[in-house]
Amino acid sequence: MENIITYDNLRNFAYSNDKLIKGEIKGIILNFPGLGATNMHAEDIGEAREYAQAGLIYVIPYYNPWCWMNDQTIAFVDEIVSVLAEHYGLGDSVRVASTGRSMGGLCALVYTAYARITPVACITNCPVCDLPFHMTERPDLPRTLYSAFGASAGTMDEALRAHSPLHLVDRMPLIPYTVFHCCEDKAVNIDAHSEKYVKAMVSGHDINYIRVPHRAHCDLSPSAKVKYQEAILKAFE
Repeated sequence: MENIITYDNLRNFAYSNDKLIKGEIKGIILNFPGLGATNMHAEDIGEAREYAQAGLIYVIPYYNPWCWMNDQTIAFVDEIVSVLAEHYGLGDSVRVASTGRSMGGLCALVYTAYARITPVACITNCPVCDLPFHMTERPDLPRTLYSAFGASAGTMDEALRAHSPLHLVDRMPLIPYTVFHCCEDKAVNIDAHSEKYVKAMVSGHDINYIRVPHRAHCDLSPSAKVKYQEAILKAFE
């Protein structure tokens, strides 16, 4: 299929703060929402204004809320990045940071392995890392994963593994990764996901792992939120 997204219709497909930026553009931050997110942003949001001051385009793709970074979603995000890079003359050398929380954390990690323009860093909050296990973790999840991968070639298990960070370790590019996970997470078990993923990554990748005590799913403490933003900004230094 031909590309559908243009710069003129971009706001139908993603939020972007690019019009707030004055001066040089230093890169693109992709912020992938969690499972079920359907918000479209008519107004500019707080962190977007802060990133604009740093010369960074902040993008929230409006992807399928049950997408799990399936192949169509990867192509969709690639198209958004290409539209912005072309409009601002940034080319394929544009620096991209891949970020997200929960399902969006999985999306951020998986995207690094398949993106047309490989991100320079990945920062995640309570990411889903073992997708085959996650299908059994809660009763609300199988329907969403079947929605994302039910039409894929091969078996369901093969499709899940092809989009599971834990099973993509050998494909992960050699970039800095920062993984935050809240210790009281009841939605995405820290031991089953980030603990296993970090152990698999630690021998061959640059990965910084930050456990956030006494906090529930994606509920970073104030100090952890500061570190999260610092990790994003560091990608563009």
